[in-house]
Parts: sequence; C-alpha cells; structure tokens
Amino acid sequence: MRVLIVGGSGFLGTELVRRATAAGWETAATYRSRPGSTPGASWHQVDLRVPRQIDEVLASVAPDVVVNATSGQSDWAVTADGSIRLAMAVTRRGRRLVHVSSDAVFSGSRIHYDESCLPDPVTPYGAAKAAAESAVRLLAPTAAVARTSLIIGRGGSAHERMVHGMASGTHDGVLFTDTIRCPVHVEDLARALLELAGSDRPGVFHLAGPDALSRHELGVLIAHRDGLDPTRLPAGLRAGSRTPGALDVRLDSTATQARIATRLRGARDFLQEGHD
Repeated sequence: MRVLIVGGSGFLGTELVRRATAAGWETAATYRSRPGSTPGASWHQVDLRVPRQIDEVLASVAPDVVVNATSGQSDWAVTADGSIRLAMAVTRRGRRLVHVSSDAVFSGSRIHYDESCLPDPVTPYGAAKAAAESAVRLLAPTAAVARTSLIIGRGGSAHERMVHGMASGTHDGVLFTDTIRCPVHVEDLARALLELAGSDRPGVFHLAGPDALSRHELGVLIAHRDGLDPTRLPAGLRAGSRTPGALDVRLDSTATQARIATRLRGARDFLQEGHD
C-alpha cells in the first residue's frame, strides 16, 4: 500500500505517518514550511493553494490512497479551495481519498449530530470545512469523509499545551464550562483513518469519543493525569463572550463504530493517569 498523507507534519499528520510506516506502508507526506522527522517516510513540500504542486506530488508519489489531514484553519484558500483542488486531482487519477473534516461544520443548534446531519457552520473555519467536505462528496463519491472533534494526545495537542500554560500561569484566558465536545485520542483517530484508507468504504464517518465534556472538564482531566493543580484552571462561560463558535456539539459515532474495528475511547478512559 502506498499512501500520501497531506499535512503530514501536523499533530494528526505526524501520528498518521508514524502508524503508516510502522505498518509497512510505503509512506509519503507533505508539509508547507518544515518537514516532519518520522523516519521511513518521504517528504514533499506542497502548498494546496498551488495546483501545480498538487499535481507534481501526486505524479511523483503515485499513491494508492490519499489522506487529507491538512489544517489551514480559517484560511479559505487552503482549507476549502485547497482541499477541493486536491479532491479533483485525486479523482482524476482514480485514487482513493480520505478527507478529514471537523465538528466545526455544525452550529450546535441540535446538540447531537450523527453522520446524516447536514452542515450548518457558524464560524469561518466551520464554513471552510463544510465547503470542502460538501465538494469532496460531490467530486469524489467513493471518498470517505471523516468528521472528528477535539484531538488529544500525550501532551502534544493545542488543548493540552494550553492547560499546562494556564496551570503554570504562563497562559491567560479561561476554559469554558458551556462549550461541549467529544474528544478523541490522536492514536485512535489515526488508527481509524488508516483503517478507512485501507478499505473501499465511501460516505461520511464520525470519529469522536463517546464522552461529551466541556473544555474545563477536559482540562481538569488533563491536569489530574499530568500532576497539575486543577484549581489553577480558570473557568468561564462562552455564552455572552466575544468568542465566536458553537456551544454544545456532540458527534454521535455509533453508526461509524459499528462499521470499523478501531475502538474510539472516551476521554475519561484515555486520560486516566497511567492509561494515556
């Protein structure tokens, strides 16, 4: 199996590259500014805003499957247009595509979202992600679109670093008690994405953990795991603040979990001390 991981130098991408190479897959990965350091993978500098670079890396690598794990945040040219260009190029070559999307495509108006729910984003990032996944589903009907939630790891995620900063007093801000998500461990997510990459299953998949937690509850669990003082984590409400975004968005992964072998653990499970 020859796989191309787009966004391979990011947090999720690094774990995908690590797992793919460990599984014996011929692994290539892209980066925008700095290549990753995982041995056994070939690295290619690609800017998704430049169609020529997309075509060149696909021609050079000739992958069997492409996993798009890039994150351009709210940069429409990367997150939306770039993902669409990639989907078009992969489809022209008749290759499989696994496109990573986000729970940011939902407004939170219905709280619980299964795979059949249509996007209704309320932020620029969510809108870019929604545009990308809608285009992928139209352009590449055999592709897998995988929506996920907050990605946690062994200390390397943005949320974990923020918790450490708040506990040490080097990071200002609050952890919202009214912003609810369903965190997933990066190792479980990468394993599930590669399982989809190695299959021919099309459609929308939800890859999130079963535990719905507020940002503050998640922070407290991280603090306990890492031996930090949870009382140093400031709590607050997102409602009424100037911070845009959905409040309570819970991805229901029940249908997806019945279709894949990878078990998606809940945060209360994988954040127990000594079990992460």
